[in-house]
Amino acid sequence: MNQTIDRPETEAILDTRAAIEIFFYAYKALTAKPDEILAKRGLARVHHRILFFVARYPKLSVKDLLSFLGVTKQAINIPLRQLMEMGLVCSQAAPHDKRVKQLSLSEEGSRLEDSLHHEQQRLLQIAFGDGGDKATRDWFLINGRLAENALP
Repeated sequence: MNQTIDRPETEAILDTRAAIEIFFYAYKALTAKPDEILAKRGLARVHHRILFFVARYPKLSVKDLLSFLGVTKQAINIPLRQLMEMGLVCSQAAPHDKRVKQLSLSEEGSRLEDSLHHEQQRLLQIAFGDGGDKATRDWFLINGRLAENALP
């Protein structure tokens, strides 16, 4: 789609539909290459979310993963099991409580997550570089405020 997206040029009242549209296309751009990489392995965006949080928080408990993703154990069961069966995610009992399962990435899982992250990092670095420091701080502020509505 080669459609030009209208961007607010002034500090006039922002059209929220335009903001949502830009957010939609930005997210689409941010996930396009990772989705392509995952599809080659028969995986989807839910698998990416799991890989992301397990990489971000090593030894993450399954309970904490559920909380970060905002899903039930039933919803995460199949994709997490697939990642474990593929040897991308490992699970072991926590030293403090054998009932707590801690997740980590295998070497192959780390390589996959790195390749997914690399493309997203590249796009964000370009956008942040083009926008400058103030725009980058504002981006974090705005997205942080939106995220407050989803945090556990």
